[in-house]
Amino acid sequence: MLNIVLFGSPGAGKGTQSQKIIQKYNLMHLSTGDNLRNAIERQTPRGIEAKKYMDRGELVPDEVVIGIIGRRLDEFRDKTNGFVFDGFPRTKIQARELDDMLTERGTSITLMMALEVEHSELVNRLTNRGKSSGRPDDQGIEIIKNRITIYNERTKNVMDYYKAQQKYFGIDGMGTVDEIFDRISNTINQQMPKAK
Repeated sequence: MLNIVLFGSPGAGKGTQSQKIIQKYNLMHLSTGDNLRNAIERQTPRGIEAKKYMDRGELVPDEVVIGIIGRRLDEFRDKTNGFVFDGFPRTKIQARELDDMLTERGTSITLMMALEVEHSELVNRLTNRGKSSGRPDDQGIEIIKNRITIYNERTKNVMDYYKAQQKYFGIDGMGTVDEIFDRISNTINQQMPKAK
């Protein structure tokens, strides 16, 4: 299986690039953000709990997120060539849990790619997205800055986890969608033999 962790600050373009990766490599998209927003929309207990954190631009607790991912892996593992993990793992605890979950299912992470985007560009992207998406976590400059700060303080250390496994690859996230995707594709293609 080809299992990819796509990483980057809020606004880095993970959702856009995930869709392109999924189409090209025939993978399943596992976005914790999408799953949590769906739970919020359906007003499930997990969604109501998650909304409190997301509305403040904070991370949803590990146990909530890990439970969602485990169920999705079981639901789709026999129906796909692999997974793109978008927005997960966000902590070292989640990264270790993901490794354990995948090992139990006879597979592992192939590579972790981090989209690297300048701070001012992130703020611009999120501000513009907030105007059209209606997402509460993109509304207001303070919430946006808080999301980026939390990413920098709490989730960048996940990169060190994958660097230690020699699975980390930084990707220049500036430029057009297609330019960025070319860089991503080249990196995936170089790592594909390890996935077989």
